[in-house]
Amino acid sequence: MPATIRNAQPEDIGAMVALLKQLFAIETDFKIDAERHRRGLALMIDGCGKHRCVMAAEADGSVVGMGTAQLLISTAEGGPVALVEDIVVESQWRGKGIGRQLLDALEAWAWSHGATRLQLLADRTNFSALDFYDHIGWRPTRMVCLRRKQIAGSKSNGRKG
Repeated sequence: MPATIRNAQPEDIGAMVALLKQLFAIETDFKIDAERHRRGLALMIDGCGKHRCVMAAEADGSVVGMGTAQLLISTAEGGPVALVEDIVVESQWRGKGIGRQLLDALEAWAWSHGATRLQLLADRTNFSALDFYDHIGWRPTRMVCLRRKQIAGSKSNGRKG
């Protein structure tokens, strides 16, 4: 095994922020903001266990990869499903099975917490990631991801009535 997969700890946040910078540099929907990433990771790690999971891949004494998952309730499934996010491995460690190790660990966590489906989002132009997910058995759906962000200072969605 090229890496040890373990639960992330608060002291891993700096290394994981650096990994997220690599990931978000290729994902056009996100902007790199180290403070936001640090805050999000702290919230995820603080709540790990029942509903959230953050895994770190460690090799040669350093965090070289990471992945997260969160449980959601699906009315279609009638129970919990897991949203997998932030799968990233340092470029020099790619191709050694670490991404698959991370996904296997997140999958095991999800199944042990009652999830009946795993889902993830990937940038449609991140061909290497899409090829990786296809290679390990993930399949695209016909669903399209949409989002709406709150406008700074706004507390409503702008609709009347």
